[in-house]
Amino acid sequence: MSYKEQIDSDRIPAHVAIIMDGNGRWAKQRGRERSYGHQVGAETVHIIAEEAARLGVKYLTLYTFSTENWGRPADEVSALMSLLFDSIEEETFMKNDIRFRVIGDVSKLPDYVRGRLDACVEHTAANKGMNLVLALSYSSQWEITEAAKKLAMAVKNGELAVEQIDKDVFASYLTTNFMPDPDLLIRTGGELRLSNYLLWQCAYSELYFCDTYWPDFREEEFYKAICDYQKRERRFGKTSEQIG
Repeated sequence: MSYKEQIDSDRIPAHVAIIMDGNGRWAKQRGRERSYGHQVGAETVHIIAEEAARLGVKYLTLYTFSTENWGRPADEVSALMSLLFDSIEEETFMKNDIRFRVIGDVSKLPDYVRGRLDACVEHTAANKGMNLVLALSYSSQWEITEAAKKLAMAVKNGELAVEQIDKDVFASYLTTNFMPDPDLLIRTGGELRLSNYLLWQCAYSELYFCDTYWPDFREEEFYKAICDYQKRERRFGKTSEQIG
């Protein structure tokens, strides 16, 4: 039986976050430039996004470019920006009723990329299906620091009392305040770390790590991750008896 046949359609995770790792290593194994791995990885994004939408996932958040990635060689960063510009296909989003959104410090992105992103966000804003969220120029430490600054300013301006600040108020100042926390976080490529990604939001997310490089992470690998998630008992600090 395939993994797709094993999926319980009534227990699809509402929010799946993915760390798309392994593009460069995948290309190197084939004697190609790292940019080739990123190109094939972009194709995987469209495949997984369409399949996630069909399965009923409500939010798919993809770690596309971290704040630390700005430290990569300039030619690789430039190639990634060009690829990002070229790979945004509004037709795919409209066909699948996908709403496109972005989180991160987009002010650092080139103007031509930011313009393309803004246009896609605007044109898909009325779509009612899955939200595809790209984390661009993003890191949790940046996000949490920015939230702390905004909270401090709100207190300083008398808009908020210190006593009012709790986890829900703090979360409302994060860039992810429009969506629920991830139910499932997937990392491809064999590494076993979160790499500064959605650290606040993944406090109780189910974590799934696989050795498959992102360019090879196609539908059956995605189904496998969903099946693994559905076998787990999510207790959120309670006992099995309480959950039952």
